[in-house]
Order: sequence, then structure tokens, then C-alpha cells
Amino acid sequence: ASEFLERLQGKGKLPMITSCSSAWMKCLEQFHPDLIDNVSTCKSPMSMMGSMLKTYFAKKLGVDPEKMFTSAVMCCTAKKYEARRPELRVDGMDPTDLVVTTREIAWMMKSAGIDFYNIEPEEFDSPLGVSSGAGAIFGV
Repeated sequence: ASEFLERLQGKGKLPMITSCSSAWMKCLEQFHPDLIDNVSTCKSPMSMMGSMLKTYFAKKLGVDPEKMFTSAVMCCTAKKYEARRPELRVDGMDPTDLVVTTREIAWMMKSAGIDFYNIEPEEFDSPLGVSSGAGAIFGV
């Protein structure tokens, strides 16, 4: 929000374009490089979370981030490409070590005989506080 306000006050290019879609970013880079300065400087939610896990959370837990393995279940195969972008690395580490698509995870669960609809509910772990549920609409 602060980046958008700064741009509205004349301190950056408008319109501000989202940076959360890996495929969209690749399209901009290849076909519309003139719009790169319009892209928000925010990382995607996946890269933000991976970066936070390997910095803040690793320190909070007293864990060597080099020994952490982070994974993400995402809706788009382009997230696999994003996970390997060198400019997103944190202290030389990829924020996300493995990306599995929702289709792949569904196939794995089915192959393992897991019936998602009959799994007993468990407590939600909230290591960083309360969740908003807003992620349910992301990517729709």
C-alpha cells in the first residue's frame, strides 16, 4: 500500500502492475519490457513467504536456513520457474526449494489412496499469527 501511495504522489510510474504472477512477469519481460518500471517491487506471496521462512522464521526457531527445505503448493506451473529466479534469492538461497502444482498434489494424494474428503480435521497451526482466509480467493 505504501508503494502505491508513493506512486500516486508522483514518486513512481503509474499504473502500478501486480508482480504476483510468474507467467505475467515473464510475458512482460519478453513482450513489454517498457512496462517493467510499472511493476510493483513486492515479491509474489510465494517468494515473500519463502524469504520470511529462511530469514525471520529461521532466526526465531534457531535453525540454520541452509538446512531448511521450503515447499509450496501453487496453482500454476510458472511458479516452478519463479522458484529458480536468481534475483529472488535470499543470501544465495532460493526462497522456495520445491513447487508442486495443485494438480500434482491431487495426483499424489489419489495415488497414495488418500481420500481428501474423509480426512479428520486437525488444529490449524498459526506460526505467524491468525490467518485471514483471504488466500482462498487468490488465483481465482
